[in-house]
Amino acid sequence: MLPEGRTLDEITARFRWAIPERFNIARGCIDRHAETRPEAVALIEELADGTVRTWRFAELGRLSLRLANLLAEGGIGRGDRLAILLGQRVETLLAHLAAYRLGAIAVPLFTLFGPDALRFRLADSGAAGLVTDATGLEKVRPLLAELPALRRIWTVEPAAAPAEDLWAALDRAAETDPTIDTGAEDPALLIYTSGTTGQPKGALHAHRVLLGHLPGVQLPHELFPQPGDRFWTPADWAWIGGLLDVLLPSLWFGVPVVAGRAAKFDPEAAVAFMARHGVRNLFAPPTALRLLRRAGVRPREQGVALRSIGTGGERLGEETRLWAEAAFGCPVDEFYGQTEANLVVASCRALFPPRPGAMGRAVPGHGVAVLDGEGRPLPPGEVGVIGVRRPDPVMFLGYWNQPEATRAKFSGDWLRTGDLGRVDADGYFTYLGREDDLINSAGYRIGPAEIEDCLMRHPAVALCAVVGVPDPVRGERVKAWIVPQPGVVPSAELAASIQAFVKERLAAHEYPREIAFAESLPQTATGKIRRAELRAREEAPKSAPAEDFGDASAALGRDGPDRPSLAGEGRP
Repeated sequence: MLPEGRTLDEITARFRWAIPERFNIARGCIDRHAETRPEAVALIEELADGTVRTWRFAELGRLSLRLANLLAEGGIGRGDRLAILLGQRVETLLAHLAAYRLGAIAVPLFTLFGPDALRFRLADSGAAGLVTDATGLEKVRPLLAELPALRRIWTVEPAAAPAEDLWAALDRAAETDPTIDTGAEDPALLIYTSGTTGQPKGALHAHRVLLGHLPGVQLPHELFPQPGDRFWTPADWAWIGGLLDVLLPSLWFGVPVVAGRAAKFDPEAAVAFMARHGVRNLFAPPTALRLLRRAGVRPREQGVALRSIGTGGERLGEETRLWAEAAFGCPVDEFYGQTEANLVVASCRALFPPRPGAMGRAVPGHGVAVLDGEGRPLPPGEVGVIGVRRPDPVMFLGYWNQPEATRAKFSGDWLRTGDLGRVDADGYFTYLGREDDLINSAGYRIGPAEIEDCLMRHPAVALCAVVGVPDPVRGERVKAWIVPQPGVVPSAELAASIQAFVKERLAAHEYPREIAFAESLPQTATGKIRRAELRAREEAPKSAPAEDFGDASAALGRDGPDRPSLAGEGRP
């Protein structure tokens, strides 16, 4: 936890990690509260039919003991992988806790994954057990012949063989304590990257990862926790943002978490949900905030009373931040990290003022720098790859069964995130995009994030993505994909207006020489734009029909500084 201090510099100077040699996430999140404040609310769960169930620490403690015994009877033990294919619901939390108690490794899986994604992760992890629902079982059932390691399946409602009814079995399970004595360095969690480039990799984390996250949760939520705090996120608990930015840290601090089961993010429904449950703290990815803005919601008028909003996963943009702060009436603080080393940079209005375009400063306890190609820290103002210094309790143990990929992730003691950035003389970091998203145009190295930030300030732009596309003269040219605001009609005149807007605010070499309008943009399950997919369309054979790419486009002008190239209005 963060020490006392009036400024970030004071807190950083006093900060020391206190990671015990022996530590278990289930003990830290549940048992210590169940012993001292057993009736305190831990989880508020809204069911699919709208009813609400409140779960207290003592009850979750007893149920997780029962589930741990049930898993042990099913052959799940130390080092075994337990896959969890469920959304935001109590059984998801119980499965995590039970796995941690046994020294097993939890493998969270996203409920919207299709068969190929599930097959890869279940096979790659060698999962021995699976906890899911009827929908998940039907997805997995056709894959079972290809998953010889998967021995047992439990479902949260009655289902046909080979699944077992989890709740019926829990009624018969013992309530003795099977929690083993785990070390802080023992593996606990295998969470797969979103796979924006190539196949996903399993990032293996130790029990200490929870303790490593705590300062990075406290800062962007304005010195969390405060009296009355109550946390919710639309991010699925299968991702590191839902699990380790919200669920487990909140329980560690004894703060109630709100859970819901929405199939997709609906802005109006999200506002009503927050008002209904008295949510005070929100983690919303930038895409969610942009969708809220596009929907024209009025959260304060609808009864939402947030104290803090944290956002991360992609660049937010100053225009979206200003809108969200006005709409919700509370600070919006960015944070930064990735699955391998999360929550290492953050903002905190209570300690230091934000700077437009910057995502914050290094969180106390974490060594963060911008590196050159040899892994050496660069001076302020220079562009390089953001790096995190080891050892660090938030850092992963390595990629599952990929020692070469693990070694390639490091330059000496620096983990290379693969994200481009720069840091100023006062320690503010600015995110510029993925290293493989870098655009090389006429000798300039251009990161897409700054251009996207600028584009989002244009009143006609709802969503956007910037990529580099092949150019016979420049090597690459900047192309912007634009989702217009509702009611805005794409045209060559609008494209020219957008280009001039960027050129006036950034630089002549950074403005998009080509504009494509679209109804939507391809995104990962975590809401990040798939720029690689957009780039791939430019590299496709030119003889292929346009509709193969969902782009019913026609050039309305030639590429050049005075006349825009405008792709049509199809769905990318």
